[in-house]
Amino acid sequence: MTESFLNKVEWASRIYIDGWVDATADYPVIEPATGRELGRLGRATTTDVDTAARAAAAAQPAWAQTSYEERAAVLRRAGDLWRAHADELSDWIVRESGGIPPKADFELQMAQGECYQAAALAATPYGEVLRSNEPRLSFSRQVPVGVVGVIAPFNFPLILSIRSVAPALALGNAVILKPDPRTAVCGGVTLARVFAEAGLPDGLLNVLPGDASVGEAMVTHPLVRVIAFTGSTRAGRRVGALAGQHLKRAHLELGGNSALVVLDDVDVDRASSVAAYGSFLHQGQICMTAGRHIVDARIASEYVTRLAERAARLPVGDPATGEVALGPLIDARQRDHVHELVETSVAAGATLVTGGTYDQLFYRPTVLADVPTSAPAYAEEVFGPVAPVVTFDSLDEAVALASGSPYGLSLGILTSDGLRALELAARIPSGAVHINDQTVADEPVIPFGGVGVSGTGSRVGGARANLDAFTDTQWVTARSQLPDYPF
Repeated sequence: MTESFLNKVEWASRIYIDGWVDATADYPVIEPATGRELGRLGRATTTDVDTAARAAAAAQPAWAQTSYEERAAVLRRAGDLWRAHADELSDWIVRESGGIPPKADFELQMAQGECYQAAALAATPYGEVLRSNEPRLSFSRQVPVGVVGVIAPFNFPLILSIRSVAPALALGNAVILKPDPRTAVCGGVTLARVFAEAGLPDGLLNVLPGDASVGEAMVTHPLVRVIAFTGSTRAGRRVGALAGQHLKRAHLELGGNSALVVLDDVDVDRASSVAAYGSFLHQGQICMTAGRHIVDARIASEYVTRLAERAARLPVGDPATGEVALGPLIDARQRDHVHELVETSVAAGATLVTGGTYDQLFYRPTVLADVPTSAPAYAEEVFGPVAPVVTFDSLDEAVALASGSPYGLSLGILTSDGLRALELAARIPSGAVHINDQTVADEPVIPFGGVGVSGTGSRVGGARANLDAFTDTQWVTARSQLPDYPF
């Protein structure tokens, strides 16, 4: 593995606070496909959170006073660096996260795009003139919140870090990033390295791989004013509750169990291809994965057959050494969780059409038919390559099935009648709707978030959403002379 940019010696057994510093403990970075140790990283502690928060708070005021051109230039250089070192960084994403190379390439393209969009965000108008009944100038302006805490997961470690880190920095904030320890090189070290090379002053980005106690310390620390959290609904409830107790904003992008509704007027073969991608991409370890296939009963048999045929053909293996469609699940705990959901669902009455087996961390893409809606593989977020299929006889029944989940992150509707799909989508709560496409999609320019237990409705992404997420609104008035008061 080339180390010309990500030099292991620089970050070995260290954390990033005002630059690389020795940690009190370290842990191995493991390649899930092989079990090999790729390096060692420092493990942060709650004490490190306080040190990082103070360093960030000390550095932030000068950064906020820096001209928007200078901040934008740093972000543009960061975008260029993702592209310049794409081969090496892609290799790390493949090995550390278990993603196939096209998935790694997509993460790097998104990282570039997020930085370029953030560079433009630095120059975005940040206020408006307001009417007033008084003889004064009245206006509002968006000011940096100060220190932003970002907590990111393992599945898309680069995207789900950079999409908050880049806009927060562009708007004049400092950031503390806690990547998932399982993917803290591609989701943490790479960001520290890129932004340092891009000229970001020390103290403005701090990277602390650690366990839940580190995340909790970030949420409760008085100098951290906004939290951007991506992760499970269970953990998000805890983050939201703690943030509320400390009167700070928390942008929560949580789990999903997204519905893919397939109407009877589709080309079934093409629909099965779309559906397979939506369920099996990155081993189903995506919050937007198509977790519930809701299919018109008139085409369900053919749909299941074709989906299962596609699943059975997909190669599974080490993405670093072969051309595969699916790599490994992130660890044994996740594999066992997926398998338990499949076995429990089959015991509850679902038919195992294909898959349901594994070798080490490599889980075969799985199709379940005749799935009871109470079965866990249908009712819960699986976070694995499992496609449960249920049928409907009427559009009202399809709406009831699609809406009958506490999650509301993404929705796909496949049909030859786009207007009918729009009417259907209006009846199903969801943060995103994709007509004639599967449920997994993302771009740097779009606002992203879910409803129900998929999130608080808070949005990050896109200029307006990022401005709202990482700034405070301040009201300002100005008079030409002092007023007269009756006191």
